[in-house]
Amino acid sequence: MNWGKIRKQTHQIIFEADTKAGKLFDILLLIFILISILAVMLDSVQSFSQQWHRIFYIIEWFFTLIFTIEYILRLWSTKAIFRYFTSFYGIIDILSILPSYLSLFIVNSHFLMVIRILRIFRLFRVFGLSKYLSASSFLLKSIYASRFKISVFMLSVLFLVTILGSIMYLIEGPAHGFTSIPRSIYWAIVTLTTVGYGDIAPQTVLGQALASLVMLLGYAIIAVPTGIITSEIVSESHRKSYPNNTQVCQNCNDDKQADGAKYCKSCGHPL
Repeated sequence: MNWGKIRKQTHQIIFEADTKAGKLFDILLLIFILISILAVMLDSVQSFSQQWHRIFYIIEWFFTLIFTIEYILRLWSTKAIFRYFTSFYGIIDILSILPSYLSLFIVNSHFLMVIRILRIFRLFRVFGLSKYLSASSFLLKSIYASRFKISVFMLSVLFLVTILGSIMYLIEGPAHGFTSIPRSIYWAIVTLTTVGYGDIAPQTVLGQALASLVMLLGYAIIAVPTGIITSEIVSESHRKSYPNNTQVCQNCNDDKQADGAKYCKSCGHPL
């Protein structure tokens, strides 16, 4: 038996979607993910759980075993085990099966299985939605490129709400619900972000005037990160185009291969 050939075929089926077998595998995987998530959600409803808990429990473990076998096959079929294990999808894959095993020791931890819904991003390619997956990667790259500017912006906002919260604490005080500076900072954050829970509000004229100023600042501040990310999106759009194929290198697990490529652009391994 040629295990090398079987390993390569397994890799093509579970990592790619250019073949009929690969598409069928991903479609079945999508159905399994949706059913398992639905079972977890229904099990959280008390009326359903009381009547059907045992069935939900069987469904949960049935799909957990399937996903566990699938994860083992992914590790076995790729030569870049560590790269897959530490990749975004590799982490999501392991996190999607861990909650069931953790539930043996931690009560109700199996409800964390809803994280499986993130696995659907990988399956977009099956329905010809690769361009949307590329768009999400495009957006993430733009946000990552903006990280330093956004970090400075967030730090500035943190300083601002600390100052505003402290001033409001001096103006209103414990008598009006501002019992401490941290609670006053909480109010400043809620107000500046225009959320406005209403659980704490200024009562004095001076406090209300400051609150009005914070509300107006909120509208101006919200526009800043939008502008930062937008500028990076424009820059990113001129840097790179994204492939439409689903080829994944078995040797290094690189999934950004050029359309029509016969060899991996990273390691030269045949695709």
